[in-house]
Amino acid sequence: MSLSPGAARGSPLQELADERLRRAGVRLLLKRDDLLHPTVPGNKWRKLLPNLAEARACGHTAVLTFGGAYSNHLRATAAAGRAAALRTVGVVRGDELRDRPLNPSLAQAAAWGMELDFLDRASWRERQSEAVLGRLLERHGPALVVPEGGSNPAGVRGCVPLGRELAASGASVVCCSVGTGGTLAGLAAGLAEGQQALGYASLKHAPLAAETAALQRDAFGRTTSNWRIEDGWHLGGYGRTTPELTAFADDFRSRHGVSLDLGYEAKAMFGLMAGLGSGPFAAGTTVAFLIAG
Repeated sequence: MSLSPGAARGSPLQELADERLRRAGVRLLLKRDDLLHPTVPGNKWRKLLPNLAEARACGHTAVLTFGGAYSNHLRATAAAGRAAALRTVGVVRGDELRDRPLNPSLAQAAAWGMELDFLDRASWRERQSEAVLGRLLERHGPALVVPEGGSNPAGVRGCVPLGRELAASGASVVCCSVGTGGTLAGLAAGLAEGQQALGYASLKHAPLAAETAALQRDAFGRTTSNWRIEDGWHLGGYGRTTPELTAFADDFRSRHGVSLDLGYEAKAMFGLMAGLGSGPFAAGTTVAFLIAG
């Protein structure tokens, strides 16, 4: 599987010109990982690439992974698997979806060759158990099993170069949205001494700090102390939004020509802008913000 030219050299940084930043005395750089690959969002590409390499190294011809009905990860895995000539299986939460028309996200994954398997919710809760995985692999054949979001040790290590790219940005604080913790775990490990990573939780009641620490231990045998998670901007949880958030994202797109995913980056940027001028965003601070795509 060949890297695209963008992926080979990393993603660009874009300085944001905004009067709110100017008033607060803060410099904000967007890390445009959404431009890293033409069909696979940046952090998904970084996490999937080492997993696809591991699949080939283990002799697998297929990858089996998990996601919700609107999962970016499933769509990204389908695209990456197609490029790598690997068969992909997407296990979707909710067997009630089996007989319904596919939504655009799942339809695109299927168009890229992904086999979709709709799992009832009781089995979904036990999806990593030997019994459920055994049934899935019996149906679909041998495959490398990748958790949702691609957040496993291989995926975490795939995000370390992202941290190294950000280490050269001059930012003292690096911000990102957090869904499964894999991106934050990897990029924090690649940052330079003195840099801090701040992850904005997109989920409610999820033990994201514990999960991120566990991912670092599994990937590196240790945790780093240069990150923390802000859990006050999930706005009700995954998939939830508010009129204020939608208006903020629309205004941001109008001002800067950048679309923020309402489930992830929009919430994180909303929180960042609200905190300008204090704490980690005091006057004189340079901040980098990850646009994962």
